[in-house]
Amino acid sequence: METILIVQLLGALLGLLAVVFGAFGAHALKKSLSEAQLKSFDTGVKYQMYHAILLLILGFNLGFTTALEKNIAYCIILGTFLFSFSIYALSIGASKGKSLKFLGPVTPLGGLLLIIGWGLLFYSFIANMV
Repeated sequence: METILIVQLLGALLGLLAVVFGAFGAHALKKSLSEAQLKSFDTGVKYQMYHAILLLILGFNLGFTTALEKNIAYCIILGTFLFSFSIYALSIGASKGKSLKFLGPVTPLGGLLLIIGWGLLFYSFIANMV
């Protein structure tokens, strides 16, 4: 399957899931999560949606013919999954009294991949200017 199609499909899927998880958090989890846990869960939803939109924009504007373009997409995709989904698991796990401390380092790793993806995108713009 072509990278461009994968990026578009995952952008749409992550967007769809962000809406589902947002509604789930606002309604079903409202009673079982503390205010801090709910805020954390909401942060995961927001970042997921932001990056779903970014993936769609990239999917319709990049050809993914270079390693740089592919690496941008891979960093954003993997970073979004690691960042947002680890936050979901940590928030829900904490509300159930389960310690998922092993996921603690996963969230910042996901965040680092998102930063790298954005940095590579910035670099691609600079490289195209010179």
